[in-house]
Amino acid sequence: MATKKTGTKTPKSPKKEAKLAGALIAGTLSATKPAGAAPESDAAITPRAGAPIRKSVPPKKPAPRKKSALAKKPSLPPPPSSAVELSDQIKELEAKLDKMIDEASQRQLPPSGDDDDDDPELETRKTIPISRPSQAQAAGGPPSSRTLQSLQNETAAVFDTARELLSTDYYLQHWGRLGMRGRSEEVDDFGYDPVYEERFRPFFNFLYSTYFRVATEGIENVPDTGRCLLVANHSGTLPYDGVMLKTAMKREHPKPRDVRWLAEDFIFHFPFLGSFTNRIGAVRACQENAERLLSQDALVAVFPEGVKGIGKLFKERYRLQRFGRGGFIKLALRTSTPIVPVAIIGAEETNPMIFRIEAFSRALGVPYIPVTPTFPALGPLGLAPAPTKWKIVFGEKISLSEHGPEAADDDILVTQLAERVRACVQSMVDRAVGARRSVFVG
Repeated sequence: MATKKTGTKTPKSPKKEAKLAGALIAGTLSATKPAGAAPESDAAITPRAGAPIRKSVPPKKPAPRKKSALAKKPSLPPPPSSAVELSDQIKELEAKLDKMIDEASQRQLPPSGDDDDDDPELETRKTIPISRPSQAQAAGGPPSSRTLQSLQNETAAVFDTARELLSTDYYLQHWGRLGMRGRSEEVDDFGYDPVYEERFRPFFNFLYSTYFRVATEGIENVPDTGRCLLVANHSGTLPYDGVMLKTAMKREHPKPRDVRWLAEDFIFHFPFLGSFTNRIGAVRACQENAERLLSQDALVAVFPEGVKGIGKLFKERYRLQRFGRGGFIKLALRTSTPIVPVAIIGAEETNPMIFRIEAFSRALGVPYIPVTPTFPALGPLGLAPAPTKWKIVFGEKISLSEHGPEAADDDILVTQLAERVRACVQSMVDRAVGARRSVFVG
C-alpha cells in the first residue's frame, strides 16, 4: 500500500547543514582566491559543528566633513550687470537717503547722550570716500562686491552724519569743548585760571608798557613773601587799575608776585565781564573771600572807595571818597596783615565822566550809565580809554601789630585807622599829581 506524500519537508540533521555550509564557503573562497595561492585546509574553512555562521558586513564609508562657519562666504546681493544698472542703484540709494533725512528733520530726535566720548558709535564713525566705477565697469562689466559694500557704508555714514548734525546736543557739546580749549583743567577756589590769564598776558603787557606807559615808584616796599594788603585809590570810569597793579607786580617787583584784587559785586552780573575778571585773578569783594586769601599768605589789593571811586565826575578827580566803614582795617586786624598804601595816577583821565545817568541803571543792573565826551555818542567805541600816562606809587608799610585781633570790634579805633590810611593815600596822590607836567607825557 503506497503512502501519500505530504507538503512538509523532512528536517535535515545539523551535521548535514554544517557540511553543506562548509562546501558553499569553500567554493566561494576558491573562486576569489588568486592563482598560485596555497590551498587552505578544511579546518580553516569548514566551521565546527554547531558554530553560528557570520554574515559579511560591508565597510562603512567615511562621513563627509562639514564645512566650518568661517568657510562660508557672506551672501551678497547680486552685482549689477552694467554701469547703467549701477547708476540706477546709486540714484535709488540717494532717494532713500533724502527721504530719511526729511523724516528725521520733521520729528524730534532723542538726545544722543551726556558725552560723545562714551558713545562707541561716534568714535568709530568715519567718512568713507565715494568710490567711482572703474573703466571696465563703465564699459559694461559687473562691479566688484567691494564697490557695493562701499556704497552701503556711504549711505549709513551719511545718514549718521546728518542725524548728528540735526541734533541740538551736537552743537552744545562742541561749543562747550571749544570754550574749554586753551584753559587749565584745574582752577583755584575763586576761579583763577593761570592758563587763561597767560593768553591775555601779551595784551596786558601792551597796555602797561606801550599804551599807558606805566611807571612805578617804591615797589620795593611790598614784602617778597607772606600776606600783605595793598590799599589803593579807585579811579577811572572803566576800572583798569586792578589789572595794571597786577601787571606791575609781575614785571617790576624784584620777586614777582601774583596780586588778587577785590572787585565790585555788579561786575560779576555781566555775562562775559564777570567770568573774565574772575579767571584773570579778580575776586568778589567780601570779608570771607579776603580772609581766605590772606590765610593762604596771598597778596591782596583792595579799593575801599568802591563804586563811589569809579563814579566820580571829572571835576572831582583825585579826591578820595570815604573809605566805607573800615572793612579793610578789620580784615588787617583779624589776620595780623600789614598794609601798603598805593596811589594810582593817570586813570582818572582815561574816560573822563562829565555826567552820569541813574534813572535806568537799576533796570540794566549797573550802578549808573556814564556819559563821557565819546560815550554814548560813538557807541561801544567810545569806551576805549585815552592813552594817558600812568604812575603807581607804593608807600611805606603800615603795621597794625600793636593792636590785637580783638581791636577789630572797636568801631572808633577802626574808623581812626581807616582815616589814617586814607590820609596817607591822599597825600601820595596829591604829591604825584603836582609833580607831573602833562596828562599824556607825565
